[in-house]
Amino acid sequence: MSVPDGMRVVLDRRVRRLAGRDGGSALLGGAPPRLVHLVPKAQAALGERDTLTVTDPLTRALARTLLDAGLAHPAPGIPGGPTRKEVTVVVPVKDRPLDRLLATLPPEVGLVVVDDGSADPDAVAAAVKAAHGTVIRHETSRGPSASRNAGLAAATTPLVMFLDSDVVPQGDWLDPLLEHLADPTVALVAPRIVALHPVAGALGRYEAVRSSLDLGPDPALIVPRSRVAYVPSAAMLVRKAAVGRGFDEDMHVAEDVDLVLRLHAEGHRLRYEPRARVAHDHRTAPAAWWLRKAYYGTGAAPLARRHEGSVPPMVLSPWTAAACAAVLAQRRWSLPVAAMITAVAAERLSRKLSRLQGPRSAALRLAGLGLSGAALQVGNALLRHHWPVAALLALVSRRARRAVLVAAVAEGLGDWWTHRNRDAGVRTDPLTHLVAHRLDDLAYGAGLWWGALTHRDAAALLPVRSGAPPKGVAPVR
Repeated sequence: MSVPDGMRVVLDRRVRRLAGRDGGSALLGGAPPRLVHLVPKAQAALGERDTLTVTDPLTRALARTLLDAGLAHPAPGIPGGPTRKEVTVVVPVKDRPLDRLLATLPPEVGLVVVDDGSADPDAVAAAVKAAHGTVIRHETSRGPSASRNAGLAAATTPLVMFLDSDVVPQGDWLDPLLEHLADPTVALVAPRIVALHPVAGALGRYEAVRSSLDLGPDPALIVPRSRVAYVPSAAMLVRKAAVGRGFDEDMHVAEDVDLVLRLHAEGHRLRYEPRARVAHDHRTAPAAWWLRKAYYGTGAAPLARRHEGSVPPMVLSPWTAAACAAVLAQRRWSLPVAAMITAVAAERLSRKLSRLQGPRSAALRLAGLGLSGAALQVGNALLRHHWPVAALLALVSRRARRAVLVAAVAEGLGDWWTHRNRDAGVRTDPLTHLVAHRLDDLAYGAGLWWGALTHRDAAALLPVRSGAPPKGVAPVR
C-alpha cells in the first residue's frame, strides 16, 4: 500500500553510503543489515542531505523500499494520521494506585481499566470514574494478558493504547505515535520506555541507562533478530483490527514479544518511536530486580518453540563462527587463522560487489564489521545465554577462565561506555555498571536455562546461521 503523500523519510544514522561505478550508490545498513543499490535517479531523489519527501511514484516507491529495509525512518510531522478520539487506552491493574497515570491521559481518548482482582475494587472504581472511564472487574486475578484482552474487546475505537499501571507518559507522548498510523500498513507503534524519576540507588541508576524495556534513543523498524526485535506491552499502540483477539493468555511471560512476532509473521509493519516517552517505575530492590530478570529469561524457550529462528542467542555465518572459534582457542595460530578466514571471506564477498567502486576495500570493510559484530555476539552469549557452560569450562581450563574474565571486563566496560549517557539526569560509574550488568546477565541466563529445562526444548540456546530467515514469516504487505 502507498506511503502517504508529504511524508518525509530520513536515513538511519547508522547507514553508510558506498559509491557505485554507474553514478549511483549503495546503502549499507538496515534491519537486518543489507546492501541496497540506488540507481542515479533514486540517488538524486534522496539527495545529499539523506532525506526524501514523497511527492510522486518514484519517491513513493523509494520511500517504501527504504522504510521496509530499515534503512530510513519517517521524519516528524507525518500528515494524515488518526486523531486522539480514535484511541481507547486500556490499563490492566491489580493493587496499584491509578491517579498518577490517569492524570496524564488526554481528555479526548477513551479509557477502559481492567481491575484484575484488586483487594480494594472501590478505590479502582473511584479513580476511573473521576477520569470518566469504564471499569471491567475480574473477581479473581487472570493475569495481565487476559486483562488487556478484556479491555481490547471492550474498546469501540479502531486504535487501542495499552498502558501498564506503573507507567507515567511524558509530555506530548501520544501524537508522535499516531503520526505513524497515517501509513495504513503500520499495525503497531511503541514509545520509548524510560526510567521514572527521581532515581535512587545503584540499581536504580543502572536501570535508568540499561533497562531491557528501554530500546534506545533511535527510531527503528521492529524486526526479529535486529536492534529492535520486540517492544514491551508496558506501552504500545495497536490497530484493533490487526491484533485480533490480542495476547496469548497461555503465556505468562514474553506475551508481548509473542504478539510482536505474530504480527511481523503476518506481514504487518511495526515501528518504534522514541520521540514518544513513557516513564516506568523500575523495580530496584535487589531480590525483586534479580528475580524479574530471571523471569524474563524463562520466556525464551516458549518463544523459540512458537517462532522458530526468531529469538536465537547468536546469528552467525559459517566464516565468522570459524574466525571466532579460532580466537577463542587462544593458540599461537589463533589470530593468523582468524585473519586468513576473514581475508578469504572478504575476497569472496568482493566478487559480489562489482557494482561498487573499490569492491575489495568495501568487502574488507564489510568483513571487518561482520567479524566485530560476531565477536560481540559470542562474548554476549558467553556471559549471558551460555554462562553455565562457560562457568563449567572455566573450572577445568585456564584458557577458558582467561577468556571469560577478559570478556566479562571488556564487555562490561564497553556496555557502560555505550549506555552511560542514555539518561541525562543519571550518571553511573563503570565499576557499579559492570557489576550490575554481570548480575543482570547471570539472572537472565539462569532463567533461560530453567525455561529450556522445564520446557524440554533447547532451541532458545542454539545459534542460527545468518541469512536463514525465521520460519513462518509472511511477505510484508
